[in-house]
Amino acid sequence: MNVKILSGSHLKLLAVISMLADHLAAFWWHSWPEFQTVLFTIGHRAVTPFVLLRLVGRIAFPLFCFLIVEGFLHTRDRRRYGINLGVFALLSEIPWNLVHGGWLFPTQNVFFTLLLGYLGLCAIERFRENKGALAASLIGLFVVSIFLRADYGCSGYGFILLLYALREQKLLQAVVGSCVLGTKWIAGMAFIPINMYNGQRGFVKGPVWKYAFYLFYPLHLLAIWWLAAHYGR
Repeated sequence: MNVKILSGSHLKLLAVISMLADHLAAFWWHSWPEFQTVLFTIGHRAVTPFVLLRLVGRIAFPLFCFLIVEGFLHTRDRRRYGINLGVFALLSEIPWNLVHGGWLFPTQNVFFTLLLGYLGLCAIERFRENKGALAASLIGLFVVSIFLRADYGCSGYGFILLLYALREQKLLQAVVGSCVLGTKWIAGMAFIPINMYNGQRGFVKGPVWKYAFYLFYPLHLLAIWWLAAHYGR
């Protein structure tokens, strides 16, 4: 049975929906009593609507990382792709800070992690025949990921490189990737839709759709910040 039924656009939509569920729970609904109602227990762990939404949200990051690898492999202009990631990393920083409680926050948004991973892939391509330069570039980006303290940090940076390295070995990619995610094991469920990917772009075509997905990240953070400030409990 052919289960390669999801396009890149479907994966983007799934990533956005799961991220939105996670952020609504984390930054707005966390203090609402109805989201802390125990639905059932697993062992000694109480499962509430809040917990379920956060679990759903765990699959977003692996999906975005996979899409970064696919974007790197298929983009017509790698320079512009990297610039877009950098620009939206900067645009997203104030919304990221605001949902965390102020204008300044010691960690950075996930776009920076995706950018560093993308730059790592560019380094692999650029210095494929120069092992010294490749090692220096990858280690340098790793060090930057530590000090930048972006969301998912150095482990997120390494995760993108791992997905790229194992892109031709889907089962191994899923197993090793799930292990690397560690305590966020539920995020390994993202490899189910990833392995249903059919290699097609899907409905996200043209600049309007493309930039709409980029803009969703800072705009949804701003919207959640505003809603929490005016309708929080």
